[in-house]
Amino acid sequence: MPITHRRQALRTLWAAIGVGGLSALGLAGCGFQLRQSAPLPFKSLFLIVPRQSELAKDLRRTLATNAELKLLTEPKDMASAEVVLEVMSELRERVVVGVNASGQVRELQLRLRVTFRLRTPPGVVLIPEVELQQQRDLSFLESAVLAKEIEENMLYRDMQIDIVQQIMRRLAVVKSV
Repeated sequence: MPITHRRQALRTLWAAIGVGGLSALGLAGCGFQLRQSAPLPFKSLFLIVPRQSELAKDLRRTLATNAELKLLTEPKDMASAEVVLEVMSELRERVVVGVNASGQVRELQLRLRVTFRLRTPPGVVLIPEVELQQQRDLSFLESAVLAKEIEENMLYRDMQIDIVQQIMRRLAVVKSV
């Protein structure tokens, strides 16, 4: 193959692969992999959450992704679990932090507080009662109420996911079961 044809073939190859493809090849070669959840030091967990908990669905989903963990939720299974995770409270707050000269709301602060603890079925406390808190600021406009309501729901969802990840990190470092 003449040199000009080889150059043309290399240019075509570069165009097909692109920078993203080369980056992926480079990362794969160095051993890069996405961060995964840390292994939990127990094999079965009984989960207790408040009835109206918005956080419960995300927490169950995250715990279920751990293939080595058996998630128990039926009351009859509590005694057979290695540990019991109790989500004691979940509180959503919406606080006005800014108003304009005529007293109309201009800025809100959204807060999510979750209290939980980890214990064994007989009652030995492994993680004492802990309160995790997330907060986000939200500007407010009367002309965009629906859009701001959607944004508020998205911010609460983001805070929920952050808190679930914090809970999972704390579960991963439990010393003795």
